[in-house]
Amino acid sequence: MRMTDLTGRVAVVTGGSSGIGYATVELLLEAGADVALCGRDAERLEGAVAQLRQRFPAARLLAQRCDVLDADQVAAFAARVETELGAASILVNNAGQGRVSTFADTSDAAWLEELQLKFFSILRPTRAFLAQLQSREDAAIVCVNSLLAVQPEPHMVATSAARAGVHNLVRSLATEFAPSRVRVNGILIGLVESGQWRRRFDVRPADERDLDWAQWSRNLARKKQIQLGRLGLPEEAARAILFLASPLSSYTTGSHIDVSGGLSRHV
Repeated sequence: MRMTDLTGRVAVVTGGSSGIGYATVELLLEAGADVALCGRDAERLEGAVAQLRQRFPAARLLAQRCDVLDADQVAAFAARVETELGAASILVNNAGQGRVSTFADTSDAAWLEELQLKFFSILRPTRAFLAQLQSREDAAIVCVNSLLAVQPEPHMVATSAARAGVHNLVRSLATEFAPSRVRVNGILIGLVESGQWRRRFDVRPADERDLDWAQWSRNLARKKQIQLGRLGLPEEAARAILFLASPLSSYTTGSHIDVSGGLSRHV
């Protein structure tokens, strides 16, 4: 049974070839949407599409290699989506990973790189697809953000600051786009299972080498004081995205859903 019916809607997911993006594509296809996804890694994108076509053989699915920081590539992707699938009514901005650094060891170049990634990975796709979204009824933009936006960590100073800016940006875009019936919302994720965490597991210290992934990730959740005692799953974040992208949240804009398992300590 479908959570919601998105038949006839075109959804776009950036960073859709793995993790939360891929899980979101799966849920959108399950809901009946036509889906376009993009990613920077052509090989990973090809593998993701092969899996999706095997599971959803009748789906209208478009995939294109695209660096969302490249305005020309994003514009070409948007034009192809409109030509082949129709005007997008859902845009999921899902970009970036965290940078571990303190103020003392973050160079000017690193600051600029982090701010550019977090802002322009939203600004460029939004700009490219905005006319399409404004032509549709009840269009929605969903931005994948981090709990760091409201609960910064000193060892991730640049990412925390950039995420806070994105949190503000969502509210600003929601206000500006409301007259054209485009809702803008976001999710704030905590620690979610990902390739990044798997890589940290692979290089874990010698005194943790006897732990398997399940044990190691539970210990990590305990150290981080995650109340639910585990890392989140990509599909759990994707469900929140689906809610905000669909008519189920038709009276919600400028808002954020916390998907952190109780890691959040702010009110």
